[in-house]
Parts: sequence; structure tokens; C-alpha cells
Amino acid sequence: MPEEAFSIARRSGSTDDVQILVPRGSISFNTAPEFREAMEATTAKRVIIDLTEVPSIDSVAVGVLVRAFVTCNRSGRRLALVGLGHRVRNVLQLTGIDPLFEIFPTVPEAERALA
Repeated sequence: MPEEAFSIARRSGSTDDVQILVPRGSISFNTAPEFREAMEATTAKRVIIDLTEVPSIDSVAVGVLVRAFVTCNRSGRRLALVGLGHRVRNVLQLTGIDPLFEIFPTVPEAERALA
């Protein structure tokens, strides 16, 4: 089965200091560089990654997420994940990195919590 085409959109949040990244498709060895570049280009004080349209992630994606967490943490920015499907949540739990992230069901809930 061919991998779904990957894309990543950027949206402004409800305030100027919120940036929302919306990846679409699996984040894997092949697509993680594009995801990493989008994360590195994001400089907002509050970053929300909406994973609603991400059916799965692999170990390379886990590394990108950890790097994003460390980068945001060191620079005093906040990072939240939203819309985790069952498979994505399982990978985060199995790798033990889920406690690093603020995780919310929806973007509005994340925006309220990060305000």
C-alpha cells in the first residue's frame, strides 16, 4: 500500500503568539525532514501541532518531536500536541516520551491551556 502524500500547513492561532502546524499523512523516515524544517521555521511563543490527520509516526518522527520539545523548552516557548490518534498515542507511550508534551483533544482546548 503506497504511503499517503505528506503535507504540512501552517495556521495562525487565535492570538499572534500562537502558531499551529497541521501535518497531513504519516510522519516517517521519508517525510520527517519536511516536518523538522517546518518545526525549525516556527518561532512563535506557543506552538500547537495538530496531529488529527496523522495516522502513524515512526522512530524518526519521535526524534523530531523530542527535538522540537527540547528546542521550545530551552527558548521558553510552549509546545502542545492535539488530535492524537490511537496509533500515534501508542508510539508516544511505548517510547516513554508522552509525559514531555502537553496533549489536548482539540486545538481550542490547547489554545486555552497555553494562554
